[in-house]
Amino acid sequence: MDLSISPAEIALRLVLAIVFGGLVGFEREYKMKSAGLRTHMMVALGAATFTLVAMELFARISATSADVAARVDPMRLVQGIIGGIGFLGAGSIIQARGRVAGLTTAGSLWFVGSVGMAAGAGYYVLALLAVTAGVLVLAGFALLERHLPQRDDPPEIDQ
Repeated sequence: MDLSISPAEIALRLVLAIVFGGLVGFEREYKMKSAGLRTHMMVALGAATFTLVAMELFARISATSADVAARVDPMRLVQGIIGGIGFLGAGSIIQARGRVAGLTTAGSLWFVGSVGMAAGAGYYVLALLAVTAGVLVLAGFALLERHLPQRDDPPEIDQ
């Protein structure tokens, strides 16, 4: 199998996806959330792998036939990853006793999927800046939320 991206570059992209996903996952693990370190690492790794597969398939199809390549749309893969990770995130949202929990975890899973895609596509600076911003939002704003007034009763959920 002839790859258009070197094995060393593929390894770097996958390792960075794991590292970047792990940075977000560590914060979630530290807060004892249901989706923690390994979950975030796996989502980022999966997104990076899907991205690499799409890039390789597109390169292979483009090399064999310009006519077929014109019909290939790599954005379909992006849409599929976003939908799949959204489904995973939805599973982390819990509704019980009129309260909703897990929204931040769902958001962080969705976010780390994009970081994995960026790493998989080779956009390392984008992945690093995004994960830095994501960890700052998760950790920094959690500190801010502690100082905001808290509700005595949870907000009601529209049925």
